[in-house]
Amino acid sequence: MNKMQFAKRLQPLKSNVFADMDVAKAKALAAGRQLIDLSLGSADLPPENHVIEAIAQSLHDHSTHGYLLFHGTQEFRQAAASWYEQKFGISIDPETEVLPLIGSQEGTAHLPLAVLNPGDFALLLDPGYPSHAGGVYLASGQIYTMPLKSENDFLPVFADIPDQVLAASRMMVLSYPHNPTSAIAPLSFFQSAVAFCQQHNLVLVHDFPYVDLVFGDTPVPSVLQADPEKSVSIEFFTFSKSYNMGGFRIGYAIGNAELILALRQIKAVIDFNQYKGILNGAIAALTGDQTVVKTGVERFRQRRDAFINALHRIGWHVPTPQATMYVWAKLPEPWADKSIDFCTQLVEKTGVAASPGAGFGKSGEGYVRFALVHEPPILETAVERIGEFLR
Repeated sequence: MNKMQFAKRLQPLKSNVFADMDVAKAKALAAGRQLIDLSLGSADLPPENHVIEAIAQSLHDHSTHGYLLFHGTQEFRQAAASWYEQKFGISIDPETEVLPLIGSQEGTAHLPLAVLNPGDFALLLDPGYPSHAGGVYLASGQIYTMPLKSENDFLPVFADIPDQVLAASRMMVLSYPHNPTSAIAPLSFFQSAVAFCQQHNLVLVHDFPYVDLVFGDTPVPSVLQADPEKSVSIEFFTFSKSYNMGGFRIGYAIGNAELILALRQIKAVIDFNQYKGILNGAIAALTGDQTVVKTGVERFRQRRDAFINALHRIGWHVPTPQATMYVWAKLPEPWADKSIDFCTQLVEKTGVAASPGAGFGKSGEGYVRFALVHEPPILETAVERIGEFLR
């Protein structure tokens, strides 16, 4: 029997550190370890009751049970546009500048199909979220990684990008507050990014899931505040973090009308939209009481403080993150360049699962990411086990 042949674009998708971690977690469970999983950024908090109720009521409305085409998403698009205008002071046209998505990952994975020709470059953050690279590979594009270093506050240095790469580049992907480093970016950075992309004819993509998960008093900026004319920019928002709706797979794209239309054309080939009831739940989230978002952020702040203080007690001194649900920790010796070994051995011996920095890109090596998806007592127990492992 002849061996089945597959497309070359699958090759770079085969190595997956997170799949390896799943194997290590399974070994720990098989050995009777009690698992404390800090490896996945899936919020453990529930959606609010008014969101669930809006979805529940939709189930009994037979008009919501059919295919949902673009026109049927109008109420959702209007709610998204109003939310953005209230939050950022940016005028949004819900007809041409908003597109519902099955989570923001759909947008970051599919937009390269609309922007890149085979061989074109995309400029990505390193470390960065894995689906950003996956979308470029699916579009047969090339990746140039922009290293993020602590001495630069985990912001890329645009001047370091070689001229020959820039000449063949079509898009840049940013994401702040940043997963995995938890770094935030000021408006001045986005203004420089917009100017750079305008100068070099690049599409500027901003993945923005952690817009609300910020612990200081100063809100983080939208890229559209740096590009109010929406000349080159598109931004992706998800309900997974702000509204704890990860499993409902709901988000949206907002920004440049030509980019929205191009992504809509890709989407039309791949899917329709989610069930209308999920959009009704998302509308309830956007238009309902927003103090619940602040309450969720406060719970993550308490978890952050408990986890950081516990790490300090075992002698692992890590900076306190200003945003996101993650702690990005520089590994101590002798693990400095062995993040995968550290994480696989840690979970097998203690049951504590974390994400190796190498899984987020070459520049992530030497770090480990902890997701704060448990309450403080469990997080403190996890750190006690980590301390025993390090000793």
